[in-house]
Amino acid sequence: MAKREKVDNADFEGQREGEELLFVFRRHIIAMRKGFYGLLIPFAITAIPPLIWQTQLELFILPLGGLLIGMFIFAYHFIMWYFTLYIVTSERIRQVTQKGFFGKDVVELRLSKIQNISYNIPGFSGEIFGYGTIVIQTFVGDLVIHKVEHPDKTYNKLQDAAMNAIESQEGYEETATS
Repeated sequence: MAKREKVDNADFEGQREGEELLFVFRRHIIAMRKGFYGLLIPFAITAIPPLIWQTQLELFILPLGGLLIGMFIFAYHFIMWYFTLYIVTSERIRQVTQKGFFGKDVVELRLSKIQNISYNIPGFSGEIFGYGTIVIQTFVGDLVIHKVEHPDKTYNKLQDAAMNAIESQEGYEETATS
């Protein structure tokens, strides 16, 4: 009988051994507004001819075609929004960005390399709908995350994670030099 290997219960693909998943967040649903427009506009445009020429019954099929086109556009934008996420672990931030139906970009940023984190709520709409922009500054450059849901709460979680990572790295360096 063959030996069974121990299955690693990783929380996400690419998780390292000993790395703890802290939280996962994604952009606010308002970032998908183009998908909603893509659903409504084709349907609304194709609904006009049956309203003008009401005697031609075959024109009533047009809004169904517009709805199908709109649903395809909406599905595309939904996939882009749903599969774009930000994974924060005890060691790093991993940005997974969906590019098209089959492409994906992954960017990683070590928490110990973060210099500064800030957030911005863009006026009345950001305050009402609860979204904003988070900027994570490092020596190499900035990671700007637009339209984050509850940026104040996410900011506080990121600050805590970065501080814990820096403290644990300092503790590790002190034990290594002793």
